[in-house]
This record gives sequence, C-alpha cells and structure tokens, in this order.
Amino acid sequence: MKTFIHFLRLIRWPNLLFILLAETLFHFCIYKPLYPNAGLEVDTNFYLILLTYLFIAAAGYIINDYFDINIDQVNKPKRVVVGSFISRRWVIFWHLLFSVMGIYISTIAFPFKQYWHIHLSNLLTILLLWFYSTNFKKDFLIGNVVISLLTAWSIAVVYFSKFTIQEITHPVISDTANFRFAKLMVVYSVFAFILTLVREALKDMEDMEGDKKFGCKTLPIVWGLKPTKVYISVWLIVVIACLAFIQLYVIPFGWWYSALYCLLFIIAPLAIVLIKLKTAYQSKDFSKLSTYVKIAMFAGIMSMLFFYFLL
Repeated sequence: MKTFIHFLRLIRWPNLLFILLAETLFHFCIYKPLYPNAGLEVDTNFYLILLTYLFIAAAGYIINDYFDINIDQVNKPKRVVVGSFISRRWVIFWHLLFSVMGIYISTIAFPFKQYWHIHLSNLLTILLLWFYSTNFKKDFLIGNVVISLLTAWSIAVVYFSKFTIQEITHPVISDTANFRFAKLMVVYSVFAFILTLVREALKDMEDMEGDKKFGCKTLPIVWGLKPTKVYISVWLIVVIACLAFIQLYVIPFGWWYSALYCLLFIIAPLAIVLIKLKTAYQSKDFSKLSTYVKIAMFAGIMSMLFFYFLL
C-alpha cells in the first residue's frame, strides 16, 4: 500500500486530476453544447485522447523526478520518491511503459493519415518532456516556456483531436460553432500558458537553493529576485487586464454570474499574488503565492461549467 501511495506521488496525481478535469470540462461543457449532434464515437475518441494525454503526462512527471533527484534532495528531501521508495530501474520502466501506452492508445482512435497531427504532437510532447527533464529545465527561460506550452496544449489537443488535418488546413470560416470553439480554445490555452509561466517562475524562486547548487540557470538565479518579480508582475497585470476586459464584454449579454465568479475566484487570487509578491523573499512565501495561482487556475478550469448553460 505504501508503495502505491509513493507511486501516486511519483506520477503527481493532483496534476493529472487537473488535466483530467480541464479536458473533460472542455469536451462536455464547450464542445458538446456547440455540436449537439455529435455521435457516441466522438465521446469514445475523447476518452481515448484523454487517456493518451494522462499517460504521457504521467511519464513526463516520472522522468522529471528521475533526473531531479539530486536537486529535490536539497529543496524537498522528505518528498523524494526515486531511489528512496521506488528504484531507479522501476522508474525508467514506468516512464517507458506510460509513453508507449500513450502512443498506442491514440492509434486506436485516430487513423494516421487523417490525424497525423495528433500522433506527431504526442511524440513531440514525449520528447519535449524528456529534454525538459535532462536539459531545458536548467536553461534560462526555455524550461518555463516548454512547460507552459505543454500545459496550454493539454487544452488545445482536445480541440485539434476533433478535426482531421484536412479540416484544420481548410476550415469552414462561416461555421459559427467552429469559430466559437476555436475562440474558446485560444482563450483557455492562453490563460493556461500565462499562468503556468507565472507559476514556474514562482517555483524557480522557491527552489533557488537547490537549483543554484547544481548549476541551473533559472530566472531568479540569472536575473535576481527583483527583476524576476517584475517579470511575474507584468504577466499578472496582462492576464488580469485581459480577464477584466472579457468580463466587461460579456456583462451586456447578461452573464453577471460568470463575471462575478471570475472576479472573486480568478482575478482576486491573482491580485493577491501581485500585491504580496513585493514582500515575498523566502521559499515559503513563494510557495504560498504559487498556491494562489493554482487556485486561480482551478477556478479558470471550473469556469467552463458556465458555457454548458450559456452556449
């Protein structure tokens, strides 16, 4: 039982639940209302692409912990699983198994000729997660951008799995449902991208001690704390301003409840981070701020429920 609990920690089960929730809500609360005549096959394919991404994401978390063992022993020694509770050989085995399972499952639902973009994206995701763990994470800004792109892709992949490569390259612009579906995919993907950039920078400040010891060139190590705080503040201001503009746009349509929800549960936590960032200097301070960003991200995911009733 203890081994199973440590295995769940290894695959970062809370993060996998985030992915499961985000992709499920995007499918059932945005796609299904826009395309009410979609058949059972569409749902089946969704479950398979969901399993695919969960396996690939789990494989990424596993290999990240495998290569991060030395840094983690400095930053969070009590939470190290690799080598302490699960052997390094078994860690590599699970990484390979989950990666192969992810690729195999997607081939069941998506014919290669019509959906080669999905298979290519799966392979690229696995490779990017590997190189992130081995190289990119230690490089200046590259690792943060890679993880942010992959987080955004966890939403976008559901969108692109609905269309063949022919339909993507020759879209029906006049189709209202297609346009709204694409617009909402962009909004949620950009939201996920920016907030992940913010959260990764906060994590870098939280883990400075271990990162510096092993030669990582993260934002706070290269720039220092103050410039990194400015970097985070700029992104926070951008996302808060965009969210506020969107709420002003939807209020005339009578979307008062969604606007109030966004203000209380998304904008407010981000504003708290912006305000408290100036006085944050210790690892525990950045950890708390990262929690507020997680709350905002979770609330952003849950906001998809409104579209089930409004679309």
